[in-house]
Amino acid sequence: MKLTGAQAFIKCLEEHGVEVIFGYPGGALIDVYDELMKNDKVHHVLTRHEQAAVHAADAYGRVKGEVGVALVTSGPGATNAVTGIASAYMDSIPLVVFTGQVPTKLIGNDAFQEVDIVGITRPITKHNYLVKDAEELIPIIREAFHLAKTGRPGPVLVDLPKDVLATRITYPEVKPISMRTYKPTYEPHPGQIEKACQAMLKAKKPVIYAGGGVILSNSNEELTELARRLDCPVTMTLMGLGGFPGTDPLSMGMLGMHGTYYANMAVANCDLLIAVGARFDDRVTGRVDAFAPHAEIIHIDVDPSSISKNVRVDIPIVADCKHALVAINAWFARSKDFNATECAEKHRPWHEQIREWKNKHPLGYVEETGIIKPQFVIQKLHELTGGDAIITTEVGQHQMWTAQFYHFNKPRQWATSGGLGVMGYGFPAAIGAQMAAPDKVVIDIAGDGSIQMNIQELATCRQEKLPVKVAILNNGYLGMVRQWQELFYNKQYSSTVMEVAPDFVKVAEAYGAVGLRATKPSEVEPVIREALKINNTVFMDFVIAREEGVYPMVPAGKATTEMLLV
Repeated sequence: MKLTGAQAFIKCLEEHGVEVIFGYPGGALIDVYDELMKNDKVHHVLTRHEQAAVHAADAYGRVKGEVGVALVTSGPGATNAVTGIASAYMDSIPLVVFTGQVPTKLIGNDAFQEVDIVGITRPITKHNYLVKDAEELIPIIREAFHLAKTGRPGPVLVDLPKDVLATRITYPEVKPISMRTYKPTYEPHPGQIEKACQAMLKAKKPVIYAGGGVILSNSNEELTELARRLDCPVTMTLMGLGGFPGTDPLSMGMLGMHGTYYANMAVANCDLLIAVGARFDDRVTGRVDAFAPHAEIIHIDVDPSSISKNVRVDIPIVADCKHALVAINAWFARSKDFNATECAEKHRPWHEQIREWKNKHPLGYVEETGIIKPQFVIQKLHELTGGDAIITTEVGQHQMWTAQFYHFNKPRQWATSGGLGVMGYGFPAAIGAQMAAPDKVVIDIAGDGSIQMNIQELATCRQEKLPVKVAILNNGYLGMVRQWQELFYNKQYSSTVMEVAPDFVKVAEAYGAVGLRATKPSEVEPVIREALKINNTVFMDFVIAREEGVYPMVPAGKATTEMLLV
């Protein structure tokens, strides 16, 4: 029996195990939505903006460890999705975005709600397709899922003309995916593993620098095994948090612009830097010529284009992080030259030096009587959730405070827009995370500015009956920009004062959610406890110190050792 393109589309989603998709309907996709109405296997979450649909699909994929799926209509529906696609691309998130398109015969005629979304998204997708022939629909969708989740993951866009979805086709049998020009390298070269292990064997001051690739490759256990075997300190990027237990004695927390003093000093003074699934971005390296200047650098990454892109690498290993770490651990397990006790003894002075840096400038803040400090709120959230919540954030000071003070011990409990830095990511991401993990506590930590970017998703939360919690750190400013203006622009607070702001408690209540507020430190814990008891969406409005800064901070263009610590 032949199926319409829309029917085949739904069947192909089922074939790939898709249970939840996020989207917003429109005329170009009406055939698909008609079929979704009849389907009980694929649940559609109606967001209130297409950007939110893509962010939700992004976080759903992160938390589930699967490919997220978004579905948006043509024209403005597709262009509204662009920011979400770009964010997923920067963070290497496996995602397939389906966009509606005008009928094939109208493409290029400036038809109603026509836009060249394939052209627009070419620089921000791993690959994209315009389906011109209905017979190619299913093979293209299968390729899209394959591309999104293999090699270095990323978003793939598939543009669906309306007539393709209405055309009847024979559903093709499943065949192995074979793409002549796309063959990611998963297994490491034995010679490079040998070189890397010999370098680790000799090092007296090693540091493991773990990025988001550790999470994406599910190699956190192998990384932890290596760190403990070598007694090697570990620092993580923003995207790598949770890839190594944040409360482990070997953890130095995050490095880079707002990383810990001791992590940045350790990287600056190490003799071996072991980069695993990280891309040496500017927020990590600071001034490139001063980054890890004394170190031999090992770089493990599945993407060969990342090797020596920003920082010169001595021992490149092009491979999946998990495969490479398995090989390295196996090398040490069988090596007659390696002795764990001797290794720990050799590294003892290095650990003493790191402890000295940590004691000199620990990660902390100054308490003020009667004033809520944002760091205190994060610490209380960590304490009262047992460090086990799934945390999403928007972008700004609150994002950095969360990275510093919520110590992630497990992978896939942290979703943030790292590379693109999207204000408005966190709330829809929390929706996606809650759909992926319905039994977990999910908290979006937001600023009073960024929460307003996608505040309309309160309706989505209520419609899906999601108990998402939102902790708003409310300082009446666009805080991160204000901090830069304070430090580098003579305190000229141009357009960063939020002179008009909503009552967040009343906004929550207007949607049928719950609003709570804390204005002094003694109210913080009771508000969090109350929120965690409520089986509903809850906005927690924490009125915090207005001009609190995020420190340490590496000023733009400076070396990571030139931190502001005030």
